[in-house]
Amino acid sequence: MTTRPGPEPGLTAIMSERRRLINLAYRLLGSLTEAEDAVQDTYTRWYAMSRERQEAIESPGAWLTTVASRICLDLLGSARARRETYTGEWLPEPLPEHPDGDPADRVTLDESISMAFLVVLESMTPAERVAFVLHDVFRYPFAEVARIVGRTPAACRQLASSARRRIRASRVPTAPAAEQAAIVREFKQAWEARDIDALIGLLDPDATTIADGGGLAAAYLHPIEGGDRIARYLTDLTSRAGELTLLERMVNGQPGLVARYQGVTATVFAFHVAGGRITRIWAMRNPEKLRPWTAG
Repeated sequence: MTTRPGPEPGLTAIMSERRRLINLAYRLLGSLTEAEDAVQDTYTRWYAMSRERQEAIESPGAWLTTVASRICLDLLGSARARRETYTGEWLPEPLPEHPDGDPADRVTLDESISMAFLVVLESMTPAERVAFVLHDVFRYPFAEVARIVGRTPAACRQLASSARRRIRASRVPTAPAAEQAAIVREFKQAWEARDIDALIGLLDPDATTIADGGGLAAAYLHPIEGGDRIARYLTDLTSRAGELTLLERMVNGQPGLVARYQGVTATVFAFHVAGGRITRIWAMRNPEKLRPWTAG
């Protein structure tokens, strides 16, 4: 009688790291699709090693984190070059509150994945972003960050400090969640009624709308600035679009809207609300980045 080899020692522990790695990779890359690919590549490298090499690794979780972070660091470097040729504005991929699929692949929704926060992360260098996210968001000591980034601990401390300055320079007070939800609801109702005056009243005079179509969906190639211009653009859009349904949904953990056209998700809107008005609108129209909103 022959017996099959037993399960790999620590398999459950290895796979239990998946959600944490997805959370890390999404914050580093701003794309759930790329985050999933980076984590898959990480596990591929783990399973490409012999059993002896795996068992010699003292902390598999730390090994997986190091490899995933380095993969993301490389991807960030190449992404900067790709985005120079991207059609129009590039925005991070928005996340629904309860995406379909494996719960192990779900990203924890907190302030560090709000659209406003992710947009600031996009302004950082790859090394700044990795050092900041690992240390300030995931609480890794600079000694570990240094091994991952390939810099000295002192250099990583400087990278994180520079990233924090970017965060502070861009951060404005955010309205409480209940206030945000109420204003987004009023905005939806005014938009549905095509009430330009009401829309202008809900928008900050210096509000900005940024749309990401990626060359695959119609979208303004440059930001629309000014509450008046945004209000008129939106009312004109509903006049031309016809059967457009607006739904209140949580987007990256904050109140947002989803526009469905003929039953298909066409746009996901994220908002920043401050001082009782909407100051920023991010509109995702690129169908490749709407996958979590259209699955099933």
